[in-house]
Parts: sequence; structure tokens; C-alpha cells
Amino acid sequence: MRSVPSIIHLDMDAFFAAVEQASKPSLRGKPVIVGGLGGRGVVSTASYEARKFGVHSAMPMAQARRLCPNAAFLTGRFEAYRANSEIVMALLRERSPLVEPLSLDEAFVDLEAGPYGPALAQATPAEGAQLVLALAEDLRADIVERTGLTASVGAAASKLMAKIASERAKPDGLVLIEPGSEQAVLAPMPVRALPGIGPATEQALRRAGLTTVADLAEAGFEELVALLGKAHGAGVFQMALGWDERPVVPDRDAKSVSVEDTFEVDLADRDRILREIDHLAARCVRRLRAAGRSGRTVVLKVRRFDFSTLTRSETLRGPTDDPEVIGATARRLALQVDVTGGVRLLGVGVAQLADFTQEDLFAQLEREERGAVPDEGEGEAEEVGPSEAPAARRWWPGQDVTHREFGPGWVQGSGVGRVTVRFETPYSGPGRVRTFSVDDEELEPSGALPLRPPAEEGPAGGP
Repeated sequence: MRSVPSIIHLDMDAFFAAVEQASKPSLRGKPVIVGGLGGRGVVSTASYEARKFGVHSAMPMAQARRLCPNAAFLTGRFEAYRANSEIVMALLRERSPLVEPLSLDEAFVDLEAGPYGPALAQATPAEGAQLVLALAEDLRADIVERTGLTASVGAAASKLMAKIASERAKPDGLVLIEPGSEQAVLAPMPVRALPGIGPATEQALRRAGLTTVADLAEAGFEELVALLGKAHGAGVFQMALGWDERPVVPDRDAKSVSVEDTFEVDLADRDRILREIDHLAARCVRRLRAAGRSGRTVVLKVRRFDFSTLTRSETLRGPTDDPEVIGATARRLALQVDVTGGVRLLGVGVAQLADFTQEDLFAQLEREERGAVPDEGEGEAEEVGPSEAPAARRWWPGQDVTHREFGPGWVQGSGVGRVTVRFETPYSGPGRVRTFSVDDEELEPSGALPLRPPAEEGPAGGP
């Protein structure tokens, strides 16, 4: 363990929603919810204004609408998120070559490997802590200057504690955990605060009377191994003591993304199993999108009542992150597995990863809007004959557009053949709202504008 808290964990604050607020002056300070807007959509990110109403990520969008009906509900704009993520990651790499991205908005950095490494190596623990605090504050200021977005940063002697520190720093804060204070910080925390402890492990520990990290440390190595197995029990015991010597691994390239759940009671009902697979597929897609990836191969993992584990996979024609496609493929794979006797564990994963594409982000929404995939309770979509007029163009709330006369703006909503656009840019004040026909030839989709104007141009006026 290090004597200087030279590992930092950076986490952008409500990243997707913050980018939307920075891009759209009329939404600043107001609740914004980003995610899938179809009947089965889920929340990807909620602004802090929306979180006050109880909205959080992974919540069904229908529930979010009930909790916060006056929020701005927007589809994701991956182009904008990727562009701002690249700016932030470049700023991190100026501080050190050892940057480990976890997603578009989150990364570990090892400052000892950067230009201030020699100074940190020669500093006393107190001097080193002050230098780390200064470097972290400079980093946060640079992110604001370059993007207008805020970040929370945690600094500590290990990745485990740096991550915990950044959680305590949210939103828009900086927390440093002094080396040697790890056990005191961890002791009162619930066991779920430790990475790798999910609902099933939490229940097993709770049955043994272990509810806090202090309880885990007091239980000792032998009891945790007996409860959780050798590998998992040993790892949990080390974390409970604040021991973590994992290095920061730069530019790690995951070969797959997966999620799994272990059930307290074996699942025997096939319909229930298929529903759980749907939930897992949705979680898997959220991880894919957070990492900016898509994949070609869907993998299903099933551990049966007798602890036998089976995997089934199917390779698609092209990479996707579409929850409908991934969920349907996983359900199809499940039908190939004998679940007689019950299922202890289910997992859904995606392999053969590729760079994320914007078309993937909108795939499900496009199908829902044009009626190719009817929602529950709806009839089949009518087929359009070759002699009929082509379908009207579709517009998504939050989408970037430009008008030949009024310039750049974004879609507030559309319906009954009309589309409403607010004309404003990241550098203007709140703009005017105008309504057009969905087929207006002067209105076109456009790319995302940078959150800061080019230096040579200066701030632009609003329309």
C-alpha cells in the first residue's frame, strides 16, 4: 500500500444529463431524464434536479414519468457524449500515461506514473497529499473550462478507496482519504459498499449477522471463507481491511460485457426465467452503452439446481446494442436449455465487441416509432404498399437539428405531423420555439455542437 494518496478516481456528475443541460440553455437548472422513450424504455441518467423526485438510472421510464412529469425526457445523443468523454480522457492523460477508463464518464489515474511522479516520490505523506489535492483541483477546473461540466474526484492510496472517496465527493466535489485511515472510513459502511458484494452475497452475510464492513473485518478470514468460498471470501476479507494493491491498467480493452444474478430460491417457472433474462439483457445493454461499445455475439449462462453450468451463444449478422435484439436472442437461447429442477444463476453477455455506432443507439426507438415492433397491447403495423407515399420523417426529443433560416436547435417533441424545435446553442441564452411540418425540407438532422465555442470565434448570439 502507498504512503501517498496518488491514485485518483474521476466520475463525471450525471454525465449524459449534464451534457444535455450544457447543450440546451433552456434546460439548465431543470430536471432532465435521458433514456429510452419507448414503452419498455429505462432511465440511463437523471439530472440532480430529477433525482430529488426519486428518479434514478435503470428505473423504468414509465415510472420516471409518474415521479417527475414535468422533466425534459430526451433520447441519448452518443455523438455528444463521446466527444466530451474524449476531451476529459485527454485531460487525464496529460496527468499520467496510466489512465484506466471504466466507461465514458469514469476512470482511474495513477499520478505516480505522470510528470509529478518524482515530486510525489520525494514528498512526505503530508506534502504528497497536498500536491495530490492541488493536482485534482486543477484537473476539475480544466474540465469545467474545456467542457462546462463538473466532475467528482476521489484520491487515495488504492483503487478501492479512491472509488469510495469519489462517491463521497458527489456532486462536484473532491475527497481525499489519508493512507492509514482506510479501516476507519470503511468500518461503518454497509457491506454492499464493497465491490463484488451483490444482493445474493449480502443476504448470505446478513443471515450470518454481518451487515457492516466492520462486521466483516471482525469475522475474520476463516469465517468469510466458510461463508463465501475461498476466493470470494479471501477477497472480501482483504477489502474489509482496506487492502487493495490492484494496479491502474491503461486503456484496457474488454473482450466482453456481461451481467449475472444468483437467486436465493431456484427458479423453476420458465416464464419467470424469461422475465429475468429480459432484465439482465437490459442491464447488459446499459453497460455496453456506458462503455461506448456494441457486440456481435450474445451469450447466455445458466447454472442449474445441481450446480452444473451451461452456456449457449449466438452470433448476429452485425454488432448491436439494441436491447430488443439482445433480449430476444437471449430468450431464444434459453429455450435450448433444460431448466427442469430449477435455475440458481442466470447471466447475459455480449462478446466480439465493436465500437459503438450512433445507429445502434436509436435502433429500438426507430422501430417503435415507425411501428415495426408494436408495443404491448397494440396491433400489428400496417404495411405500406409500393404506390403509397413514403412514411414521414421521425424526430426524437433532444435530437440536434438545423433549419436553413433559423439555424441550429434541438427537437422538443413531435406528433400529429408536426415537430417543435427550440433554436438555441450551448453558447446562447434560451432560444425561441417554432413548429414545423415533420416533412419541412428546410429542417434537417445535424451533428452535436461542442459545448465550448472555438476560441477564435468567441460566444455566439442566440437566434
